Amino acid sequence: MALTEQLDRLARFEPAPYPVVSLYLNTQPGPTGRDQYQTFVRAEFKARSRTYPGGSPERESLDKDLERIATYLRDELQPAANGVALFACSAGELFEAVQLPAPIDEHWLYIGDTPHLYPLARVESQYPRYAAVVADTNSTRILVFATGELVAQEEVMGVKTRRTSQGGWSQARFQRHIENYHVQHVKDVVETLDRIVTQEGIQHIVIAADEVVLPLLREQMPKHLTDSIVDHLKVDSHASVRDVLDASLEAMRKEDARTDREKVDGAISGYRGGGLGVVGPEGTLEALVKGQVDELLITASAAALQPVTADSNPTLADDSTLLEPAVETAAAGEAAQADPQSVRLADELVTRAKQTAARLTFIEDASLLEEYGGVAALLRFRI
Repeated sequence: MALTEQLDRLARFEPAPYPVVSLYLNTQPGPTGRDQYQTFVRAEFKARSRTYPGGSPERESLDKDLERIATYLRDELQPAANGVALFACSAGELFEAVQLPAPIDEHWLYIGDTPHLYPLARVESQYPRYAAVVADTNSTRILVFATGELVAQEEVMGVKTRRTSQGGWSQARFQRHIENYHVQHVKDVVETLDRIVTQEGIQHIVIAADEVVLPLLREQMPKHLTDSIVDHLKVDSHASVRDVLDASLEAMRKEDARTDREKVDGAISGYRGGGLGVVGPEGTLEALVKGQVDELLITASAAALQPVTADSNPTLADDSTLLEPAVETAAAGEAAQADPQSVRLADELVTRAKQTAARLTFIEDASLLEEYGGVAALLRFRI
């Protein structure tokens, strides 16, 4: 299942009066080749369980969750996974596991009344779904990457051609014949790419092609495909999947850095002119509640978010899901280093964006949103 679909389903989970466990682990092996997360899991599970009275419904629900998570990590975690996110609330009939080829930077344990989705949405942003077209004159690979791994691949084969030493009219006719083969191959590639982009919901494309194929691709591609091209990679047509992945991820990150500033500037300009932009946690959250947000722009560091309080925005004071959580929150690992209200706000923003089909962009350069509490948005409409 695509990560986007899992995030959407988790975002629909209603706040529960029982503890909801959200556990994120970096499962990359250490220098000795052994797992490094077990010590964190054992210590934090024990500490969190003690915070609820023995025999209470909350304690019983949490103990069941922690036992099920421990069993899952022991029996079902795949060696190839570099990160895992687990969400559990036995009283709320929730158990969701997401194994990731992409690493999670730090361990997180967060206990609240809803799934803690900010780190998972952050991974989705860092490792988006996109297509890489690796082409030459007679063979092309179209690779689809998501969460840092190859998830689909299709090959388009053309007619193999060879050079000839004949001259005169014969040579000219032969050259036109060869060019026709190349054009037909490119048309087949574009048709296949268009189908894949539509089926996979892909918004970004990177291309690696030689000097013969590249202009033909540009000429044959419809506008909606050329508008999706992020960069042209300098990799050989026979490059390994790993080399294509590394080069394309670097291109995607450079594109993100360029577009992040454009998007933030657009939100600020829209806000200043009373148009389709809003800045700051209070205004952005209010716009999300009303379904106005087209694209949420949020800092890549939850600790940089400015918390929302009833005093700072009285119109949100009745929203108990934000200001008065159903259960007392607890955090460990990276989550514990941030203000709990900032962490909760990060979740609220991400969850509401998912619930209202708003696009979600993490702004890597924290300074771009620093003056605005770490969040802004581009709007669909003004009320």
